[in-house]
Amino acid sequence: MKKIVLTFDVEEFDVPLEFGQQISFNQQIETSTLGLQNVLSLIEKHEIKCTFFTTAKYALEQTELMKIISKQQHEIASHGYEHSAFKISDLKKSKETLEALLDCNVYGYRMARLAPVDDTEIEKAGYTYNSSMNPTWIPGRYNHLSKPRTPYKIGNIWNIPTSVTPIFRIPLFWLSFKNFPMWLLKKMMTRTLKHDGFLSLYFHPWEFTDIKTYGLPNYIYKHSGDGMLQRLDETITLLKKQAEFITMNEFITHYKK
Repeated sequence: MKKIVLTFDVEEFDVPLEFGQQISFNQQIETSTLGLQNVLSLIEKHEIKCTFFTTAKYALEQTELMKIISKQQHEIASHGYEHSAFKISDLKKSKETLEALLDCNVYGYRMARLAPVDDTEIEKAGYTYNSSMNPTWIPGRYNHLSKPRTPYKIGNIWNIPTSVTPIFRIPLFWLSFKNFPMWLLKKMMTRTLKHDGFLSLYFHPWEFTDIKTYGLPNYIYKHSGDGMLQRLDETITLLKKQAEFITMNEFITHYKK
């Protein structure tokens, strides 16, 4: 049976800082939390499993909420110690912090903004997989057109790329869901799922609350809040008819068979 890996990057809502806007740390946490609560209500309705890549900094601020998630059928993975800064020691520090704080095993890592990260260092820190690769070209961010579209290993680390369409490598990630019409997204997801046998999709909880007042470009705040919740609802409804939703760690076990 085909598989869907639906993931969320749970983090401080620091996007306004990238565009020269001011936002307090408390506002960052509150905005992400409101969106996360909306997401949890939706996935509870659909009774599906997801993977939540969380920063340790967010989990320290919203420990009880993250504990609830970790005790359910979902997977907790690391999104670094904090979202706006990184050093190599954070790889191990974030894993150990999350495991101690939430009493769960943390197997996976995703770098903030899908920035480059050394798989050797990820392995040293005790992870088994890395989900920081978007095998496409995003102007001003990265060019990974030569990277594999499907899972691959570097050393002992599994790399699970974000899904892109065959041939033209159109990314199926959060910005696509904000800026492409749903009929086109549905067609691309169905085609990619049929071609690859799986989809790996990712979003941020802050997309699922109203962020129009933060001075962000239209391509980022478009459809925020109820609009994105409706789009995610339609996506899950469509894909549940075609595949099974599982966690990323479960997917690796399935993929190795």
